[in-house]
Amino acid sequence: MGVVERYLIALAVIFTLPWLVWRLGRTDRWAPLVVVQILAGIVLGPGLLGRWLPEQHAFVLTPEVMQALNGVAWWGVMLFVMIAGIELDLRQAWRHRRESGITAGLALGVPLLLGSAAALALVAAPGWMGAATQPWQFVLGVGMSCAVTALPILLLLMDKLALTRHPLGQRILRYASLDDLAIWAVLALILMDWERVGRQAGFLLAFGLVTAGFRQLMARVGQTDRWYLLPVWLAACSFGADWAGLHFMVGAFLAGAVLDAEWFDQARMDLLRGHVLLVLMPVFFLSTGLRTNWDTGGWEVVAAAALLLAVSVAGKLAGVHLAGRLLGWRPGEAGVIGWLLQTKALIMIIFANVLLDRAIITNATFTALLLMAVGSTMLSIPVVEPRLARLLGRAPAQDSALEGPAKASRSA
Repeated sequence: MGVVERYLIALAVIFTLPWLVWRLGRTDRWAPLVVVQILAGIVLGPGLLGRWLPEQHAFVLTPEVMQALNGVAWWGVMLFVMIAGIELDLRQAWRHRRESGITAGLALGVPLLLGSAAALALVAAPGWMGAATQPWQFVLGVGMSCAVTALPILLLLMDKLALTRHPLGQRILRYASLDDLAIWAVLALILMDWERVGRQAGFLLAFGLVTAGFRQLMARVGQTDRWYLLPVWLAACSFGADWAGLHFMVGAFLAGAVLDAEWFDQARMDLLRGHVLLVLMPVFFLSTGLRTNWDTGGWEVVAAAALLLAVSVAGKLAGVHLAGRLLGWRPGEAGVIGWLLQTKALIMIIFANVLLDRAIITNATFTALLLMAVGSTMLSIPVVEPRLARLLGRAPAQDSALEGPAKASRSA
């Protein structure tokens, strides 16, 4: 059988298996389709399917097939990260800067500290820290993984809860936007190559100059031309960042973060995000699952994931509750906000993929972080729904809005 046939078999499995589990298992309330796709990637990886059916696994997922799938996965995740950058709404955060700064800072800082403490425990044991890294990079990377909030997935979950247009939902999005910005800033710091700092500084300087010109161009051209220029700009920024040693994901985020969301029709942007999630990201989830590794020991990886999940949840809730006390929130708000900010899938997985690419973490640490991200995201909706119903005095949402892209506008 040729490479093309095996490639098509792999695609059929990638898109069929998660959908069947999601639809027939009716998992939407506790595991939306995107989470099922991530879990399917883990199952199809070498640690599970590769051990259960090694011959079939090797027959379909040959190096040539994986090379083709990785190309699709790279482009899909670059588009997704760029859209996340475009959707950052820092102006709203600036208008409410005291409240947003205190809440976002504590919601990020407390789990970062606890996650870093857990990472120090992992540093002491072999097999967790990458060979080509410094301890501070590993500790900061794992700590930030525990603090991440996935803004795009948060939008989808809030749409399911009919919360996106609500004032409380707008507040949560402000906090998540600031944390999202901090995540990528910390990633850039971790990836800073002090031997090539001149090249990286040159990239950032050139990026700033080119961005000024590109923004003027985007402001002058029509809506149709902006959509055509978007992938060109994405490819150029990602290439520049990767050439400088900052990783192409950092470039993809910067490509979106410097653009104004108002330049693009919101409905079309929502549609683009939905299509990327539908037809490209499942391939990324498979490639992510193929990077999982249980060689350190299955129970050791699960124990590490449980530790990271515990400090992540405890840190996020503690930080948000502290912010609520300082700002005088009404009872129940901190619990809803803290649990919604637990959503980590996708952005944390992308973050961890970059750390693995740069040999900052090992495959075992990556697997533990992946399990932590999935567990944290799966906890959000079941815990939040009854709390939100009590807080707002309404019945829990019964719709299944996660079947499509979030439709609500993020404007205040």
